Amino acid sequence: MNGGEVITFDASDRILILAPHPDDETIATGGVIQKAVAMGLPLRVVFLTYGDNAETSFIVYRKRPVVHGEAVQQMGLVRHDEGVAAAGVLGLSPDQLTFLGYPDFRTLVMWAEHWGDVEPCKSMFTQTTVVPYPNALRPGTPYRADEILADIEGILREFRPTKLFVSHPADHNPDHLSLYLFTRVALWNLNGELQPTLLPFLVHHPDWPDPEGLNPDLPLEPPDRLEKDAVWQVSPLTPAEIDRKAAALQNHQTQYKMSADYLNSFMRANELFGDLPELMLKPGSSDAILSWSQSGKAAIPPELTKAERAKWVGVARRAVFMEGKNVVFSVDLSRPLGTGVAASVYLFGYRRDRPFAEMPKLQVRFAEGSQAVLDGSRKIANPNLELRRSPKGFVLRVPLATLGEPERIMGSARTYVRKVPLDWIAWRILSVPSGV
Repeated sequence: MNGGEVITFDASDRILILAPHPDDETIATGGVIQKAVAMGLPLRVVFLTYGDNAETSFIVYRKRPVVHGEAVQQMGLVRHDEGVAAAGVLGLSPDQLTFLGYPDFRTLVMWAEHWGDVEPCKSMFTQTTVVPYPNALRPGTPYRADEILADIEGILREFRPTKLFVSHPADHNPDHLSLYLFTRVALWNLNGELQPTLLPFLVHHPDWPDPEGLNPDLPLEPPDRLEKDAVWQVSPLTPAEIDRKAAALQNHQTQYKMSADYLNSFMRANELFGDLPELMLKPGSSDAILSWSQSGKAAIPPELTKAERAKWVGVARRAVFMEGKNVVFSVDLSRPLGTGVAASVYLFGYRRDRPFAEMPKLQVRFAEGSQAVLDGSRKIANPNLELRRSPKGFVLRVPLATLGEPERIMGSARTYVRKVPLDWIAWRILSVPSGV
């Protein structure tokens, strides 16, 4: 990326930062916060979770250690206090911070499965199904996706931001993904009331930032896989702003002790923001829209074990297009699905005149010798769709009626072994042509 449009602020701006966990606000927007504070702009930071699972999420999938829920909640309170301390270094007061308290590493599961009258989601470690923190925005709120959407809509309506910073749809952390998706739906629902500039930030992506470590004189560039898929913008940092951002980051001690080199990689000469554009669905064949998500060769996540890397199956090529009143989703895999490896495709419909909780949220899940179709958490016995599989790919054809005759479709695909993700493509938003 050569340069990039520079983000500017003026006296009329109202800055809202939606952070998945305590530390993301510093990592991604520590410089933005300082600029807003220096200008006296209204600013609010909202945290989706307390970050109580910390870096143990993959461990719990593999080894199932005994961890007491009370200890995990205490970790959440520690990270809450770290977030307050870091914000203080950046010039914010505690009353400018809001903590929602939804379950760390589980909000993407909530997005996919916990809408309406289904059972609330259960936290991985605390085993609670409600917000357990007395200093959260709404203690005791059930872990349902409807509640997250209501919280975000309420905050947007109350604060009325002009610039909205949020996590990126190509991020490889599930809470970062879900927060972007919830925010998008909230903005569509409130489209007649406010239209802030949306500025997503990327934090988790394989082999990025490069090089790793403290390099304050280097620019923060987008990953190669994403450079051409988005219009990127930058917010330059002065040396003093970088130093203050680094000082704030060190207040997130639980994270800094484990990942100092990685976290220091974001102490660069600029902060980086860019969204993946909405795509208009068009008639065609499997060549109609190529690379409708990340472009380039898929990368194997470095956190996978040797056994998981041996089972790795990547998404090599993908396309989406219209065929009459059907949406066709075509994916080629890097190799056949092996024993224990599964793939899922997600297609969620949206239309303004129907509550999102009531819209179909299809997941087509398949492995070597099985397949299932779900709407949220409920299996569909006789789904009205067609799935044609080949050894190294599949073509999924879904009638628009099955998706609730949507105005927009939110879609993604992933491969995984047990619950550990192997590869996935960024969630993309697809516009359905009117009159189809």
